[in-house]
Amino acid sequence: MKARTLWRHFRESLKSLGRNGWMTFASVSAVTVTLLLVGVFVLIMMNLNKVADDLENDVEMKVFVSLETDEARKQSIEETIVDIPEVESAVYSTKEEELADLVLDFGNELDLFQQNNPLFDVFYVKASNPQQTGNVAAEIAEIENIEKVEYGKGKIEKLFNFLNAGRNVGLVLILALLFTAMFLISNTIRITIVARRREIEIMKLVGATNWFVRVPFILEGMWLGLLGSIIPIGLVAALYYNTLEFIQPKLSGELFQLLDFTPFIYQVGGLILLMGVFIGVWGSFMSIRKFLRV
Repeated sequence: MKARTLWRHFRESLKSLGRNGWMTFASVSAVTVTLLLVGVFVLIMMNLNKVADDLENDVEMKVFVSLETDEARKQSIEETIVDIPEVESAVYSTKEEELADLVLDFGNELDLFQQNNPLFDVFYVKASNPQQTGNVAAEIAEIENIEKVEYGKGKIEKLFNFLNAGRNVGLVLILALLFTAMFLISNTIRITIVARRREIEIMKLVGATNWFVRVPFILEGMWLGLLGSIIPIGLVAALYYNTLEFIQPKLSGELFQLLDFTPFIYQVGGLILLMGVFIGVWGSFMSIRKFLRV
């Protein structure tokens, strides 16, 4: 297609938006409302996914070393644990450090145990994939001089199952909402094209090719999607900023945090913009096909 022809199509598509003001308003409104719902839902689901990841990443194993184990053997145990492919980190803590932590948490009454410390030396181990915690714990438990491994067996598996179910439900809901958005927006655009079917018929009768007819409408769909994305991007950004300002101070020091405003909001804004443009182009392309058979 020649550059001059393409420029003409751009110019005509913009003029058509003005000539069909009410239909343009209806289409942009449909895009705006639908993408606003999609954007808010994406904010919620992405932050829930972040919370799930934080909870998973906080899972660790407490590996107790037998009391009779000497220092050389402890070093060997640490090397063996670190060499396990699924292990991300292993931090050694002496029984004196463990007692100091207990005194800090529960009071100076436990200082009495300084004379005869009954605690174990331990390793705090994290799996690179938290879902593999149980398998890694079982492997570590087989190492010689390991007294026991604790990681919340039973409860952790239930937590992982719940988080996985939540992710799957969220993915299904997002896909369903996107499908609904595509259906609503494409139908609204189809109505605008139906209202101009006579214009399409005349263009075809005077010899215009299918693509010559199609391109201005595709460009109109792109503009509609672009215009309909601007307001949702601004509202979603303002909503998330104020939500962070209200909630984030209350989560200070907690196990999980919400996603930072940037670059997350740019990613969501870009996603909304791409969805708006894609759905507008796709809706126009699919809607005009039946009217090209003259």
